[in-house]
Amino acid sequence: MSVELLAGLDDDQRVVAETLRGPVCVLAGAGTGKTRAITHRIAHGVATGTYTPNRILALTFTNRAAAELRGRLRGLGAGNVPARTFHSAALSQLSYFWPQVVGGDMPRLIDGKGRLLGHVAERLRLKIDTATLRDLAAEIEWRKVAGISIDEYANAGRSAPGALSPEQVIDMLQGYEDLKDERRQLDFEDVLLACAGMLEQEPRVALQVREQYRFFVVDEYQDVSPLQQQLLDLWLGDRRDVCVVGDASQTIFSFAGASSSFLLDFHARYDGANVVRLERNYRSTGPIVTTANRLMRDRPGSLTLRAMGEEDAGEAVAPDLVRYSTDMSEARGIAQSIHARIEAGVRPEDIAVLYRVNAQSAAIETALGDLGIGFHVRGATRFFDLPEVKQAVLALRGASVAVGDEPLFKTVSDVLRSLGWSQIPPEGHGAVRSKWESLNAIMGLVDQTAPGTTLREFTDELRERQAGQHEPTLRAVTLATLHSAKGLEWNEVYLPGLSEGLLPISYATSFEQIDEERRLLYVGITRARRRLTLTWSEEGQRHPRERSRFLQEIGIHRPDAAGARVRSSAHRE
Repeated sequence: MSVELLAGLDDDQRVVAETLRGPVCVLAGAGTGKTRAITHRIAHGVATGTYTPNRILALTFTNRAAAELRGRLRGLGAGNVPARTFHSAALSQLSYFWPQVVGGDMPRLIDGKGRLLGHVAERLRLKIDTATLRDLAAEIEWRKVAGISIDEYANAGRSAPGALSPEQVIDMLQGYEDLKDERRQLDFEDVLLACAGMLEQEPRVALQVREQYRFFVVDEYQDVSPLQQQLLDLWLGDRRDVCVVGDASQTIFSFAGASSSFLLDFHARYDGANVVRLERNYRSTGPIVTTANRLMRDRPGSLTLRAMGEEDAGEAVAPDLVRYSTDMSEARGIAQSIHARIEAGVRPEDIAVLYRVNAQSAAIETALGDLGIGFHVRGATRFFDLPEVKQAVLALRGASVAVGDEPLFKTVSDVLRSLGWSQIPPEGHGAVRSKWESLNAIMGLVDQTAPGTTLREFTDELRERQAGQHEPTLRAVTLATLHSAKGLEWNEVYLPGLSEGLLPISYATSFEQIDEERRLLYVGITRARRRLTLTWSEEGQRHPRERSRFLQEIGIHRPDAAGARVRSSAHRE
C-alpha cells in the first residue's frame, strides 16, 4: 500500500513524502501539488507505521482548507489523522484544560468585535461610524497576533482609523479589553493567547499536549503570524518533527499579521533541515506561468515555475490585455466575453472574475445579470447558510431515517424536487434561478460519492461540509476578491481593474505595501489554468487612470512582449 501511495508523485513530491522525520521545509510554488505532497506524506507515514494517526496534527488556516485536507487524507486511508485550523486546535485544548487549570467553564466566545466596540464608543462618548469600528477591530486583531501589548502598540506608529486621534484609539482598545473582561468573554485571538499562556505556565498541560501530538504538518506556512508561530513552538517543545509548506510569493495577509519570514528563515532556525522546492506547475499553461514568473522575478523567496501540463491543454492561449474607456464598459466587455465563452461550450463554473476590492463587484454583477449569466459572489452569504440549503439538508436528514434500498440518486432527487429542483434549469437569472443553482449543487455532490453510499452517509458528509464551510461547486461564474480566491483555481480567469489606484491600491505607498499588491496579482494570475484576461479602464468615477505599473513589470505593455495579445475594446458607453 505504501509503494502505491507514492506511485503518482513526481521526484520532488516523492522526497517530501518519504522524508518523515526531522524538520522539513517545502517551498511550493502555485499549482505544484503541495497539498498532494503533504497528504501523501502523512498517509505514507501512517502506512509505514512511522506515525500513529492520532499523534500527528495537520494545521492550516481556514475551515475550508482543513476540510479539504481531511477529505484527501480519508481518500488515502488516513482519515483518522486530525486536520484543523490553529484556532480549532487551540480552542479544543483550551476547552479541555480550562476547568482543570482555572476552574469552571471557559468564558464565552464573542461572535464579532463590532457590537462590543460600539458599546465602548458609547462609554467614551465617541461617535464612530461602522467602517471605523471595522478598522478598529482589525487593529485589535493585528496587535494580538503580532504579540504586542497596548502600550507597545501606542509606540508602533500605526495610522489611526477614521477621524480618531491616536489617544482615542488607545482608549478604544483598552476599553474593549476591559468590557470583554467584565462580561467574561474571549475573542478569536484570545483563544490563541490563552492556549499559549496555559502551555507556558502549566508544565503538566504542556507535557500532556506534547504527549498527545508528536508530529506536526503546517500548510500555507507563509501565512503564519508571530502568535501562531509561538503556539506551534509551544506544541513542539524541544522536538524537531515538523513539516511546513508554503510560498513566499503568496503572502497576501501581512495586514493581518502574517509573515513569510518564518518560512524563509526555517532552515536557519532548524539546523540541518531538509528544504525541498516544488517548482513543476501542473495547473497553468506555459504563457500563464511565464507571466507569473516575470511578475515575481528577483523577489525575495520567489520560485521559478515550470509549466508541465501544456501537452494536455491543447493550444496554449497567450494572456489577453484589454483596455476599456470606463469601468462600466469594462464590466460589460467582460460579461460579453464570458457570454461568448459559455456559448462556445465553456462551463460557467470554470470561469472566475477576480478583483481587488468588493466595490468592483457591483458593475460586473449588473453586466452579467443583463446577459442572463448566473454568478456566485464568493464571500457573500455562505452556501450552507442559504435558506434553501438549510431546508434541503434538514429534509435529506429526515428522509435518511425512513428510506429503503432505492438508489441514492433517486432518493436525493426526489427530496430536492419537492423543494423546487428540476433537471432543466429555469430561464434567466433571479431568485428562482439562484435557488435552483443551490439545490443543483447538492445534486452534483451525489455524482461525486462512492458507489454504494447510503443516504445517511451522504447526509453525514453534508453536515461535515456544513461544519467546515466546504462549499460545493455551483453552476455559475464565480466573482471573488483576490484575497478570497487564494487556494482556488479555474480554467478561465478575468482580472479587471489593473490600473493605478486599484492594483496597486491607492493607500499602498511603501515598498512593502506595493510588494504585497504585486503578490496579490501573482495569486490572481496563478488561479488560471487555460485562459487569462487582464483588463483596465482609462476612466473611473470621472477621473482618468493610468494602467498598473505591474503590467509593465510582466512585460505586456507592448504587443510583442511575453507573447501577450494587447488590444483596445471598441465597447464604449
